Amino acid sequence: MTANPLVPLFDEKPGLRCIVLTGAGKAFMAGGDVASMAGTPEQTRDLINGLLVPLHEAILLLRSMDAPIIAAVRGAAAGAGLSLALIADIIVAEENAKFLIAYNGIGAVPDCGGSWSLPHKIGAARATAMMLLGRQLTATEAKDWGLLTEVAPSDSFDETLVAIVRRVATGPTRAFGAFRRLVDQASGRPLAAQLEAERLAFLQAAETSDFKEGVSAFVSKRPAEFAGT
Repeated sequence: MTANPLVPLFDEKPGLRCIVLTGAGKAFMAGGDVASMAGTPEQTRDLINGLLVPLHEAILLLRSMDAPIIAAVRGAAAGAGLSLALIADIIVAEENAKFLIAYNGIGAVPDCGGSWSLPHKIGAARATAMMLLGRQLTATEAKDWGLLTEVAPSDSFDETLVAIVRRVATGPTRAFGAFRRLVDQASGRPLAAQLEAERLAFLQAAETSDFKEGVSAFVSKRPAEFAGT
């Protein structure tokens, strides 16, 4: 089996407290290279599998980590770019950011988890409307719909992002990871199963150093100093 070249990039490292996803240029990510998909059916199939198999594996690995994930979105997050932003637990967007599902324009369907995470965040009706109508959301609209956590002006974007990163990076990392898994699995479970999952997760959290520190800080009426362990 061919090694996934993306796995080393996302491999969890000791002491990892927060992951920030961002683009390298003016856009977070404007989607995939559509022109490269203009080959024969066999070439297109091989290209798509060559892209999505390792990328989807890396996404699952990323979401399995305890460290909170923050997407810092400047410019456009379109197509796969939107799907990748939606991997994050928290999305912070610059005020001029744009969000577009985009796949309808090429007769395709969402990848990188977009069909799961978009309705998970904004509901099935709004997610379907974005796909069928090709609706583009401004940062303000995306926040109103529940897709974003924070919108910041360009001149204070970095400051806003750093403040949020510091807050989650100093939190109880393992509890954060357990909380994400509970939320991810909640919609597919009956209440009784979710209550049992919560009980087991709470027992596991109670064995961590952060839980002991949190309880001690609460009793002592002082701020907790979590180590992420």
